Amino acid sequence: MEDLTSPLQDVRGTSGAAGDPGDDTLLRQFADGDAAAARELTDRLGPRSFSVALRMLGNRAEAEDVTQDAMMRLWQVAPKWVPGQAKVSTWLYRVTLNLCVDVQRKKKPDRLAEVPEPEDGEPSVADRMQDGARKDALQDALSQLPDRQRQAVILRHMEELPNPEIAGIMGVSTEAVESLTARGKRSLAAILAGRRDELGYDDG
Repeated sequence: MEDLTSPLQDVRGTSGAAGDPGDDTLLRQFADGDAAAARELTDRLGPRSFSVALRMLGNRAEAEDVTQDAMMRLWQVAPKWVPGQAKVSTWLYRVTLNLCVDVQRKKKPDRLAEVPEPEDGEPSVADRMQDGARKDALQDALSQLPDRQRQAVILRHMEELPNPEIAGIMGVSTEAVESLTARGKRSLAAILAGRRDELGYDDG
């Protein structure tokens, strides 16, 4: 049987152009046996789940496993899905975060800083090294945040989700999201403050 949880990409999916079926519709079509609907929904949502998992875990293989697991759980609930009860993407983000928390509980502390990031384009060797150092530093800083702050920062500033949707994903109030995000940003700034010169950032 074809693997309906791939391909995985490092970009966020889109909701489709105007006139395209919504996520609810595609999930219902999959539940009715439409494999093409599953592939389209995977192309939309799989990259989002993978992006969050990669930032949460800092490990590509683990992020792929989490995404596979999250998508499989989505297919399992498809027959019972109630359109309008919740956004499919919101449900998937929540499941992805929960799976990441489960993985982190089983991980050894020294694996939290693993950052296998793909390279884009053909910059110079020096540029690639500095860009890699910045990504490594950010991932390492993210790994030092409390779970809830890390989740809020990733969803708001990396996935660019609105605060009300993040609140729904995390099961907290919008005000709590704002507080978690603000504290997370302050903590990241403090962690990275001493490395500005090393990472090639100008002051000011």
